Amino acid sequence: MTVTAPAAHVPIGSDAQLRCVDPATGDTLGEVRTHTPAEVRAIVEPARRAQASWAASPFELRKKLLNGMLERLLARTDEVVDAIVRDAGKTRENAILGELWPVAEKIRWTVAQGEEALRDEPVPSGLFVHKRARIEYDPRGVIGIIAPWNYPLQNILGPAVPALYAGNAVVVKVSEHVAWSAERFRPIWEETLKELGLPPGLLQLVHGDGRAGEALIQAGVELIVFTGSMANGKKVLRTSAETLTPTILELGGKDAMIVCEDAKLEAAAHAALAGSFIAAGQNCLAAERTLVHAKVYDAFVARVRELAGSLRLGVPHRAPGEVDVGALVTPQQREIVRALVDDAVAKGAEVLVGGDVDAAPRGGNFFPPTVLAGCTPDMAIMQEETFGPVMAICKVHDDDEAVRVANGTAYGLGLTLFTADAERGRRLSRRIQTGSASVNDFGFTYMVQGLPFGGLKGSGFGRLNGREGLRACTQQKAVLEDRVRLGIPAKLYPVGRGDYGRTRGVLRTLYGRSVGQRLRGLRELLGG
Repeated sequence: MTVTAPAAHVPIGSDAQLRCVDPATGDTLGEVRTHTPAEVRAIVEPARRAQASWAASPFELRKKLLNGMLERLLARTDEVVDAIVRDAGKTRENAILGELWPVAEKIRWTVAQGEEALRDEPVPSGLFVHKRARIEYDPRGVIGIIAPWNYPLQNILGPAVPALYAGNAVVVKVSEHVAWSAERFRPIWEETLKELGLPPGLLQLVHGDGRAGEALIQAGVELIVFTGSMANGKKVLRTSAETLTPTILELGGKDAMIVCEDAKLEAAAHAALAGSFIAAGQNCLAAERTLVHAKVYDAFVARVRELAGSLRLGVPHRAPGEVDVGALVTPQQREIVRALVDDAVAKGAEVLVGGDVDAAPRGGNFFPPTVLAGCTPDMAIMQEETFGPVMAICKVHDDDEAVRVANGTAYGLGLTLFTADAERGRRLSRRIQTGSASVNDFGFTYMVQGLPFGGLKGSGFGRLNGREGLRACTQQKAVLEDRVRLGIPAKLYPVGRGDYGRTRGVLRTLYGRSVGQRLRGLRELLGG
């Protein structure tokens, strides 16, 4: 969705409306009412009431909720895809592969594995052999999600699914740029909640600009999950610090794809296309820097030039199955991409495909699929998140240079690596500062829901998927209880004259590095 003014000036109020626009045509889709900060805070209250009973719900009921949502999602696949296409400018293929499939797989994994991940976990009780120790994973309460615009469905349900399964209520502040489609997704969970007799407050949406997100952080929620840019992540962190609200930040990326000289070039070329042009490049895991070893550089460049040159840019819903790359969600993003490409060209990069925004279709936020060769690490396009359909190719001469360039940004989200040598792949991935590494394919780490998803450095912190993502939606409680009740009080007071020496003896007996130390400790313990 685009708006008639920059997002910072979107009106917010009980009678304010967001004008929702198809980014590929400029056509008005409709209007969505925004929420005032007071309304946002008020919405958290029914969420808290709903969560009080939901926290004690059995896992079987939680599975029914997720499975019911999945059934409705599958039954309305075409309707949901059409809403994504119109609101986010994506192709139907990108929408179903990049949004519905990951959500469906997340639900499947959570239903199959979630109970085991959240079950009370026994741990050794150490010295206290007469005690039992365990970790309990209790719900946090109300979890606030601040969602971006690049994946309208997945950015709502991706974090909401583990949050709900862990026993929390959820309030999602939807991006103002995709509010129209969010309202079309609402029946997926509202009808399921009603069918199961569960309160509607368990999953709610709020609309507005950054002030609505700020109000959600300040509304007393127990966790904020934010996905977005590094700059906005810092704003979220500053606001959450005022209330000491924990946060998970999934921020931007400047992911490298490394193509070694022993790689299967055809597979690497197609992966580079996927990494650069899926969702018109508006993907946090996008392959934003393609680092190619010198020995295969020319062959790789020639192949991707050929493949990218055949890609079709257009309005997805007007030509289903005939458009490869759709529109960018906002005109502001298009200008960011244009500026980065122009800067690279001015610094010596060669445009092999695309590059001319004026040649793109009129009426929408289009940027043509673009391939740049001869990029160097000093260029802005090799340092700043592009978030657009641009493949920036850089020549490297050995693995050390590849690692240096890959690590040479403020980000650390993902890595794609192509090599025929499995051990070489392991060595390289260990040297690169990244939250995930995918060897000989692009982006599949996200689809393996048992793997945690998240980044480091400027790409944020915290994890969203797998066991770690589920447990991040909980408060971990340490519990120690009797295994055998001794009935002997553990006396500390009053202090006795020999207490210090006996305690020293215990320490030396238990932790001494030599037999002699332990024997001395034993004598002290026995009062010798």
